[in-house]
Amino acid sequence: MSTKKQGGGLKEVWRKILVALKRRPFNIPMVALVITFLYYALHLSTISNTTAKIQGSGMGFAGFVTMLVSMLSYMVFINTFQYRKPVNKPMLGLLIVMFGIIAFADIYYRNQIFAAIQRPVNPIVVTQNTIYIAYAEYYLRIHLILLAITLVLILTLPIYAKALRKVKTSIEVEDNGSLGAIDISGDE
Repeated sequence: MSTKKQGGGLKEVWRKILVALKRRPFNIPMVALVITFLYYALHLSTISNTTAKIQGSGMGFAGFVTMLVSMLSYMVFINTFQYRKPVNKPMLGLLIVMFGIIAFADIYYRNQIFAAIQRPVNPIVVTQNTIYIAYAEYYLRIHLILLAITLVLILTLPIYAKALRKVKTSIEVEDNGSLGAIDISGDE
């Protein structure tokens, strides 16, 4: 395969991606939402180990709420942005409330970690054996950042959807020039 053809192939793939995004720009925040959920879900074992070690009040419930509402927010997102239909505003409001619940649960969990480390009586000491506590706090901080990015992408969707529509994705077809008049009279 020549490099010219390969470059044209990559250009065509890029054009098809842009066409798909022009038709369904809500896929951008949906991908961000999926990444945010997967980030939390893939680090859940570290967060669960931290819950078991610290045993702070409401830590397990905060982790459960974060996981549950994260899954439900994906379903609400799908119902908020339906193809070829206007945005379902009550569902958008519910989605924003769900993001607030997730953020509150994450912040509450992080505060419980800090309280356990800094308490005057029997504080939790982060050593090499309990390094997962520091990782859990870090993962929650990154999860909050990803959640904020997703929320910004959702709220700015009308702005970049208009910008995507202005991107030219049509293919220029070469004119053959040898087409003559087509006789459709039926006489041969």
